[in-house]
Amino acid sequence: MTDTLAPTDTLTAKLTAIVERAPDCIRQELASKDPAARSRAEEVLAAIIANALREPDQP
Repeated sequence: MTDTLAPTDTLTAKLTAIVERAPDCIRQELASKDPAARSRAEEVLAAIIANALREPDQP
């Protein structure tokens, strides 16, 4: 077995780390019953993810 991760495993790990670092206010709004609050939170989280995916991998 190899020590390197497959590209999908690496992506999954990166996305998991991004979501784990999401601010509590975003998490609360994602769970909100208010559609406008959920929509804002989804947009913010999508921007956070997009930004993190553009950054070069750090060692």
